[in-house]
Formats: sequence, C-alpha cells, structure tokens
Amino acid sequence: MFIQTETTPNPATLKFLPGRTVLPEGTLDMPDKAAAERSPLAVRLFEIDGVAGVFFGSDFIAVTKTDGEWQQLKPALLGAIMEHFMSGAPIVNEGD
Repeated sequence: MFIQTETTPNPATLKFLPGRTVLPEGTLDMPDKAAAERSPLAVRLFEIDGVAGVFFGSDFIAVTKTDGEWQQLKPALLGAIMEHFMSGAPIVNEGD
C-alpha cells in the first residue's frame, strides 16, 4: 500500500491519500480525542503525540498537528494509517 501526502493551505495540516475510499459519503471532522471515539482509525491517530485534529473525506485523511515537525510525525502517521487499512477494521464504527 502506498500512501501519498499533500500539503494544504494550513501548514499545520497535512492530507494523507491512501488510494482507496476513506468515507463512502460525506465528511467526518474530529477536532479532539472525544470526537474520535466513533472511529478506530482516528483513535489510533490521536494516540500519536502532536496530533490535534483528524478529518476524513471521501478519499483522504487530513491530520492537524499541535507542534513538532512533519518529518518526525509523518512516519508514525503513515504507519498507523497503513496498519489500519491492512487490518480490515472499519474506518467508522457501525451505528455511528
């Protein structure tokens, strides 16, 4: 699995493009850990130090950082996203 990244107008936010569907419809904004409880992937991303927010679109995952450099955060984020997709676990829990 190859995940591309793309910068955004906000230097604190980076888009991750996994090359497959993230959400079949709509978007999901999780500005904090409490909001992330609906998504196993978001919970996993919030476990990484420096993650401030997660946003899912149809084909991307946008991560906003609190501090730190992307070159330190990116490998952990890429690993978490790749492991999640490879596990086959849902992006969003059923019923949410």
